[in-house]
Amino acid sequence: MQDFKSFSERLSFIESDRFEELALTIFRFQSIGNEVYKAYLDARRIDPKDVKSLDSIPFLPIRFFKDFPIVCGKPSDFSSFYSSSGTTGIITSKHFIWSEPWYLKHAQEIFEKNYGSLAEFHVLALLPAYLERPGSSLVSMAKHFIDESKSEHSGFYLYNQDELLEKLELLKTGSKKVLLLGVTFALLDLAESGKIFSPIDNLMVMETGGMKGRRKEMIREEVHDNLKSFFRVKTIHSEYGMTELMSQAYSKGEGKYTLPASMRVILRDVNDPLSWSTRSQGGINVIDLANFHSCAFIETQDLGRFDENGFLEVLGRFDNSEIRGCNLLVQ
Repeated sequence: MQDFKSFSERLSFIESDRFEELALTIFRFQSIGNEVYKAYLDARRIDPKDVKSLDSIPFLPIRFFKDFPIVCGKPSDFSSFYSSSGTTGIITSKHFIWSEPWYLKHAQEIFEKNYGSLAEFHVLALLPAYLERPGSSLVSMAKHFIDESKSEHSGFYLYNQDELLEKLELLKTGSKKVLLLGVTFALLDLAESGKIFSPIDNLMVMETGGMKGRRKEMIREEVHDNLKSFFRVKTIHSEYGMTELMSQAYSKGEGKYTLPASMRVILRDVNDPLSWSTRSQGGINVIDLANFHSCAFIETQDLGRFDENGFLEVLGRFDNSEIRGCNLLVQ
């Protein structure tokens, strides 16, 4: 675990011009210490010594988190893990963690770099589906945000819409900002409930997650228009994170994400996952240096693009996301 502590300390002071250096250091560490990633590199006949730049680092398909313990060292050395939600009949991912306190501290630092101190917020978390199962990294992060807000009004909500609206009404005249962090389908259910909502000047609505099989998928513009209309806000904020990543990206509107210092995204060709995209959009490959204990190089099932100002836009998921990906090890 000593290597993990060393990486966590280096990550706390990472600068953009040192990102590649640390990424390559972590790659060399994981190419030896992560048995699954090592086997994946061997199956692709890649010699780690030949990997000398970010664009030559191989990315592990995210579905491997469903089939194997993705860790550096022995799985028995890890006492806890986060798991993905999944729907009935679908195997969920497990992401073993070396230190939950460190993960929560890291998540707080990313949020506060974007939005300021959590002590300036009341945090209301509308997270059904996540709250109804154990092991959610989002619930763990939300609980930490609630605790750090030091507000007696902060808390979780499941399906109790009336209670949530009453709380929002109570907080509309306070000096603190109000963060309503909600899974997308639950925010839409509230917006389409027919209930009356009074405008709140200090309200920030942040959607995360998605439909989780509860509603038909919708394009982002339609989701945000519905939410803006109900909550009477100019923009809808978004959080982009997943069980398999220790870092999060945030959007302050229009689904345009700013990446934290610990994260980079490289787009791959949608028809050839082993090649980089030559177009303006492609599959999202994530380098998350906070995954130093597991695998920092993840081929996700999301589609994305960069706009003219360098912001990441997440366009959706591959239609066959449950079956795509390299199957070199899944036999």
